[in-house]
Amino acid sequence: MNILVTGGAGFIGRWVVKRLLEEGHNVVAFDNLSNGSLENIEEFKKMNFKFIKGDIKNENDLDKVFQEKYDIIYHLGASINVQDSIDDPRTTFLNDTVGTFNILERAKVQMFGKNGKMDGDGWKLDSSEEMHPCKVVFMSTCMVYDLAGNEGISESHPTKPVSPYGGSKIAAENMVLSYYNAYKLPTVVIRPFNTYGPFQKTGGEGGVVAIFINNSLNGKDINIYGSGMQTRDLLYVKDCSRFVVMAGYLDNVNGEIVNAGTAFDVTINDLAKIISRDRVSVNHVKHIHPQSEIMKLKCNYSKAKELMGWCPEYTLEQGIRETEEWIKQTKMIK
Repeated sequence: MNILVTGGAGFIGRWVVKRLLEEGHNVVAFDNLSNGSLENIEEFKKMNFKFIKGDIKNENDLDKVFQEKYDIIYHLGASINVQDSIDDPRTTFLNDTVGTFNILERAKVQMFGKNGKMDGDGWKLDSSEEMHPCKVVFMSTCMVYDLAGNEGISESHPTKPVSPYGGSKIAAENMVLSYYNAYKLPTVVIRPFNTYGPFQKTGGEGGVVAIFINNSLNGKDINIYGSGMQTRDLLYVKDCSRFVVMAGYLDNVNGEIVNAGTAFDVTINDLAKIISRDRVSVNHVKHIHPQSEIMKLKCNYSKAKELMGWCPEYTLEQGIRETEEWIKQTKMIK
């Protein structure tokens, strides 16, 4: 298939691209490199792969990307930092909500033509144009949910956006599902829980696992915001990318919201102990934005198991070990 991955030079995006290429597809990665990097996709140069630098908010950039027709669009391009969204909500809203609308519109035009219209049987193709069905897989986030109970968070769990990031993602989700209901454009909303692994940034914009490992290897203290009793369901990136790719292949998830996680949550305090192995000190510092903290996140992934046959394959210990080895090998220790 011919496949577009927005945010394809980012952390999760490059793993999605890698899996798609290994499965024999032609892949275009579209990224403005605000969070991704060319180093992430360097190894794909000699494969059936093309990189286009551009922004999902820029119509001229989108014109260039959509000169081709796509069978699936994996839409991962977004602003992803919760703290940044509180400090600068406009940027997050424009990237995550308006940018998603732009992708949906391009997919609709590809499917029905610029002059497609509604009749009594639904949305119809302009007879002068060639129809090319296109599925949109929208990457949302577990950060749209209210805190979990011990049973974990299913897709019917209440949402409670405590940051503009969560609010922007919920707004985008509703647009994605509306295009399925209004136009029968094949779409699916996926909500992976906190993902970690190789190629994640090890600095301030990175994830907690990568930052903790990097500090531990460098002999730097690990700092935890708040009490450290907040919990996270940590999903290894290879499990996450397999889930993302599968969501594009399967028709029975169209029009659905589907979670991915491990059904196991760990406190940030315990995570720090597992990673530090007493190599460095662990401190607690004042939380920057305590109002945006979700104290318990634990996934119920039974819907993904039932509809997709997906289950996580990596334990937390395996994922941490592979991530630490990658950081050592790539000499990203700073």
